[in-house]
Amino acid sequence: MLSRRSTLGLLAAAPLAFSARIAFASTAPVFSDNGPAIRGADPVAYFTQGTHVIGTSANAAEWNGATWHFASTANRDAFAADPERYAPQYGGYCAFAMSRGYIAPTLPEAWTIYEDKLYLNFNLDVRAMWQTDIPGNIAAADQHWPEILA
Repeated sequence: MLSRRSTLGLLAAAPLAFSARIAFASTAPVFSDNGPAIRGADPVAYFTQGTHVIGTSANAAEWNGATWHFASTANRDAFAADPERYAPQYGGYCAFAMSRGYIAPTLPEAWTIYEDKLYLNFNLDVRAMWQTDIPGNIAAADQHWPEILA
């Protein structure tokens, strides 16, 4: 776990690092870190179990250019029936970073459900910053999504 000071330093430097990445190549619409979407977390479990649960490849589904893992066939089927209901906002990229105009990866345990939508963050410290003004951060992030992917 990064200290708060390390996290703030990362956030200060991140716009430069991530904006360079965006300038040279388009970004995938779903955060997958060269593996399953959102590091293998089951997006349905956030809503049904109130926690992050890592899914399995035995319960996988393809959606929006990524492979999603689920903890059960019931969760996989619920997602397949209504992926927009369960998929994290901003493709599973860090919601706080998006509100600041750049893309950052996320951790499955740094999550928030707000107004029946799932938001992920870089880490727990960043999630705490995100939660200080969720409506304002959403408004700011919405200004960048999905154009930031281009």
